[in-house]
Amino acid sequence: MLGVIALDKAGEEAEWLRKLVENVPGWPKPMLTVCIHCDCQSAIGRAQSAMYIGKSRHIRRRHNTIRQLLSMGVVSIDYVRSKDNVADPLTKGLSRELVHKSSRGMRLKPL
Repeated sequence: MLGVIALDKAGEEAEWLRKLVENVPGWPKPMLTVCIHCDCQSAIGRAQSAMYIGKSRHIRRRHNTIRQLLSMGVVSIDYVRSKDNVADPLTKGLSRELVHKSSRGMRLKPL
């Protein structure tokens, strides 16, 4: 469930950014699809599934929103393994080695 909520929020942000960039003069049109990287295969499967199995209306709305964004070509979802996910330091504590690896992945310079 949390994965679908996160995908919905990321999709909403991608749609907003896409609309913002569309108004920039000289920006190439049509806009490319925004790729969302997700490390939760079950969330990806749920988002791509046409059927929602659940009783919660607010989760159903989020499911429908991300499905609609996928079908319109606003976003695409790619699976990334947790160990290759450079956003991990922003969501949980990591060992020093993984912090250095993800910092290099984000192209941050060491102090």
